[in-house]
Amino acid sequence: MRVVAVCGYNDEKTARLAGFAGAAGYQDLDAFLSHRPMDAVLIGSPSGLHAQHGIASAKQGIHVLVEKPIDISTNRADALIAACEQAHVKLGVFFQDRVATDIRKLKTLIDAGKLGKPILISASVKWYRPPEYYSGSRWRGTWSLDGGGALMNQGIHTVDLMLFLFGEVSSCWGRTITALHEIEVEDTVVASFEFENGAIGNLDVATSAYPGLSRRIEIIFTQGTVVLENDGIRAANLRTPIDGLCEEQREREDQRAASPVVSDTRGHRAIIEDFIQSIATDGVPLCDGYEARRSVRLVSAIYESSRTGKAVPMRSSKMLAESS
Repeated sequence: MRVVAVCGYNDEKTARLAGFAGAAGYQDLDAFLSHRPMDAVLIGSPSGLHAQHGIASAKQGIHVLVEKPIDISTNRADALIAACEQAHVKLGVFFQDRVATDIRKLKTLIDAGKLGKPILISASVKWYRPPEYYSGSRWRGTWSLDGGGALMNQGIHTVDLMLFLFGEVSSCWGRTITALHEIEVEDTVVASFEFENGAIGNLDVATSAYPGLSRRIEIIFTQGTVVLENDGIRAANLRTPIDGLCEEQREREDQRAASPVVSDTRGHRAIIEDFIQSIATDGVPLCDGYEARRSVRLVSAIYESSRTGKAVPMRSSKMLAESS
């Protein structure tokens, strides 16, 4: 793959990135999408513009790989999915946790039934973002372009991971508050879930937790407990030990806990490589539009529960796909 064009609203950043890549720089989206040759576009615009920009790309016959979330509502996600299908282009979404070595290892064991029946998944994403993270942005912390706060922006990676590992949710309950920052959306969330497989789970998410803690996910199966910390298997206490499951016990620092800067780009690289492969082989990206829609749907249900004070029942995504 070769970078041929860059488009952005910030003149300085766009020129710097275009110069670094030896690519053409654009501010106008239509002019950018008219650049040729161009086979695929990677979209990293504000969340509430993902579908708009993706649809415009698909109409030009360009494959679309978009940052999480796919957009901030299921209606917009559906519109993007439909546009890509109509144009016969691939649609992928950056959920790079799915390609982490230990998470893939755990997913394989779960799918093979090696850990027994899932019982409980408990996830904690207690991160910190300083006030200027929001005040210095035209879109972060807004309903219109961020679609929410700590849950829709930071927590959605973990929501996707819970769905990836445990499957569909049948009902959820949530409570969101704005505890620290002067923003119109939430910075602190608690939520609980019932999964279709009979397991239950809970999730804590914050950008209000100074100085920021590593993400930790504790997963209990009938065969024992596995602990993930910063995408690595920190502990595995099983009735029947599995060789090599917990071989990397080194201390891991979670840079995401206190900084929005992506310092480890290996996950993004792997998602891009997978996307290129899906184009070359006419396959399905690791996280396609339908997969990415699930996390937006669940986040939206948590927001609804917080507004109403009631648990929200959820029809299976498979049933929704079949009915549509």
